[in-house]
Amino acid sequence: MTRHLRPRLLALLLLGASLNAGAAPFAYIPNEKGPSVSVIDTATDQVVDTLPGGKRPRGIASDGKRLFISEAPSDGLVVVDIAMRKEVKRIPLGESPEGVSLSRDGKLIAIAVEDTNSVVLLEARKGRKLAEIRVEGENPEHAVFSPDGRWLLVSAEDAEQVDLIDVKARRQVASIPVGKRPRGIGFTPDGKRAYVACELASKVYAIDMTERRVIAEIQAGTFSNGVTVAPDGRRVYVSNGKDGTVSVIRTTDHQVEATLPVGKRPWNMAITPDGHKLYVANGRSSSVSVIDTRRLETIAEIPVGELPWGAVIP
Repeated sequence: MTRHLRPRLLALLLLGASLNAGAAPFAYIPNEKGPSVSVIDTATDQVVDTLPGGKRPRGIASDGKRLFISEAPSDGLVVVDIAMRKEVKRIPLGESPEGVSLSRDGKLIAIAVEDTNSVVLLEARKGRKLAEIRVEGENPEHAVFSPDGRWLLVSAEDAEQVDLIDVKARRQVASIPVGKRPRGIGFTPDGKRAYVACELASKVYAIDMTERRVIAEIQAGTFSNGVTVAPDGRRVYVSNGKDGTVSVIRTTDHQVEATLPVGKRPWNMAITPDGHKLYVANGRSSSVSVIDTRRLETIAEIPVGELPWGAVIP
């Protein structure tokens, strides 16, 4: 019977079923020059819908019901209701917002804002601004919550450190030296370690969060960029922008287990909750590569909009 439904109606029904019945999740891909958000069904690895995302969507986070998207032309955060398929709110931030992070409890949103060298902290339910926190690194790109929500770790394009924000105190409390141009950040599930990709160093830095120091430097591919940690904490996945690859790093010994081909200029990524599939946004290929993490094999390349910036899987 569903074969007679129009594609968009079918997509909406699938989306509702996923939200309400525990079906395979969707991956949301902001297309910076689309401008749009492509919706990928992770069960079929097909684009099933396209949502609005503002005029130039970049950073993205989601609580499963809404998308929170940084948008450059308006210097704001666009809030999209997934079920309604429309923008419902726009929150002013500051010039050139980039990475967006949602705390695990879903109560707080953090956005790195480049031109003000700051992180804007919002209350997620209503979008109320709680603080604008200055950091030392110039042109911050990502501000990522620790799993317990106590800390924010901030990377910046023009820096050789990541800055640590005490969320409750609403201020930066430390800086941890790493390589040149830190980009993606990922935490292990217990929050004891963080992994930071440094683009110009082409290395990944493992940080002991208790001691606030680097405990390992791992050679990745050229221009290492995005970071995603497996849900069980056993692997770290790192996109290498110049090579068009993803490095797979074991957290037990910090060795590169595999290097997998993806599209051109891979950037930010997301992994399914079961850890079985990794979705890699390929900016210059206008595609998303899908990696089967059990076989350590690239199994699909999905066309999306122009210049995909990243991915989120609620």
